[in-house]
Amino acid sequence: MVRGIWSGRLSALWLLTVPLAAQPAPAPSEPAWAPAATAAIDAEMQRAGIPGLSAAVGVGGQVGFARGFGKADLENDVAATPATVYRLASISKPITAVLAMQLAEQGKLDLDADVHTLVAAWPAKQWPVTTRQLLAHLGGVRHYHGEHERVRHYRTQTEALGTFADDPLRHEPGTRYLYSTYGFNLVAAVVEQATGQPFADVVRERIAGPCAAPTLRDDDVRALIRGRAQGYVEVDGVLQNSELMDGSYKLGGGGLCASAEDLVRFAQALLAGELVSASTLAQMWTRQRTRDGSPIDYALGFRTGRRNGHRFAGHSGAQSRVSTVLLILPDDGIVVVLLCNLEGVKLQPLAERLAELVLAETK
Repeated sequence: MVRGIWSGRLSALWLLTVPLAAQPAPAPSEPAWAPAATAAIDAEMQRAGIPGLSAAVGVGGQVGFARGFGKADLENDVAATPATVYRLASISKPITAVLAMQLAEQGKLDLDADVHTLVAAWPAKQWPVTTRQLLAHLGGVRHYHGEHERVRHYRTQTEALGTFADDPLRHEPGTRYLYSTYGFNLVAAVVEQATGQPFADVVRERIAGPCAAPTLRDDDVRALIRGRAQGYVEVDGVLQNSELMDGSYKLGGGGLCASAEDLVRFAQALLAGELVSASTLAQMWTRQRTRDGSPIDYALGFRTGRRNGHRFAGHSGAQSRVSTVLLILPDDGIVVVLLCNLEGVKLQPLAERLAELVLAETK
């Protein structure tokens, strides 16, 4: 009899607790523009033949949309998710620029000093070159010149300067715009000398940590990085694996990686004043000029401008394994990130389309 009473009570308790605990958490409400965004992404993936893509959209300080599409790894049949990690390619440049500007704010870096006086491994050139000029691609440091991707591993960005340090400047700094990934590698070496730390460690401590973006780091090919996407290139209409590359030779210009969600968090931290001050950010988003006063299509680590009456800042990226884009509409609090594992895809129009969908909903 007693046994039966306790059995009944236990059954009642089980009925009260287990079903409640087993209930899935309610799904967060989806923004009204999400179906149209999904359709636009699906259409672009089909048009361009993209194997896998991750998208994240931040609105007003929240990540309002985060999805994976297709396959992050075709050979192993791994689906792309919002947490899939991709090479950022040239989106590494804005991150490097933020680090340099943080150091300038703290009085640890003179942006207008000759880099030769800051980095002993950078030899004196026919003209002095400054960090500010490098951040605007006005430094005269060369870009790639018919080189294949490198597979040697470098411990620091200062060590990797040997790739281009002995080459002459292409023009007198300040007189011309010349896009240069190597110029940002030199900025990364400046950051190392100012902090006394390897660049990868500085990224973790000064960017990833404050942004709560743990996947934002160096794309170390030797490390085990959970969820890292494989990469592909189309050759004569057939997909094949991308060329091997160890990005340690260009962390500052194109060697970092992150998930789409974490890259949105980086941009939102920037907008919230958590990484640099508002006045510093205004400098970073002001287009620079050559010495004769001619404006260029670049600020300090970011491309900036206006489209359809809305101010924007951001960057795109293209390298072995990936195509990427970061689009920020600072006055509207909108951030769009698209990362895919196919080379040669222009994602900027799709990012702009997604931003338009969000703007139409928030008007």
